[in-house]
Amino acid sequence: MVRGGKLVLVAAILLLGVLPGTAAEDAQVNTIQDIFRHLRTCWRPPSPARARPLDITVVVSFNRAGNILGHPRITYESAEASDNDRLQYRIAVMEALQRCTPVPFTDAMAGAAAGRPFAIQFRSRRTSPDKTSPPTQERRA
Repeated sequence: MVRGGKLVLVAAILLLGVLPGTAAEDAQVNTIQDIFRHLRTCWRPPSPARARPLDITVVVSFNRAGNILGHPRITYESAEASDNDRLQYRIAVMEALQRCTPVPFTDAMAGAAAGRPFAIQFRSRRTSPDKTSPPTQERRA
């Protein structure tokens, strides 16, 4: 009975992608879209108890080996974010970059991506509007 319970636990962990070295994180990165997908597999936003959801964008470059080149730069954060929200999300972005590097570039992609800046958007917004928020009006040109 204990053995069956352990198998269920291991299967659940694998399905949730909690273990490092899962297939999504180890897959070869061969296109620009693969870079974005790869980095998002490492994204773990702060819990709602620590920070309100916000959108954040970081510009980062990589060398041929897939390591970060220079210093990542935050270029966008939601305007309504508090200083604490910004700090928590900046930490989460840097942790995601640490978890996901070096990026496993294919030989062809390593040459194409080396030194190129990539603007990576991390979104943590709810997909449905908040019922307490006033409805927004769409403007058309």
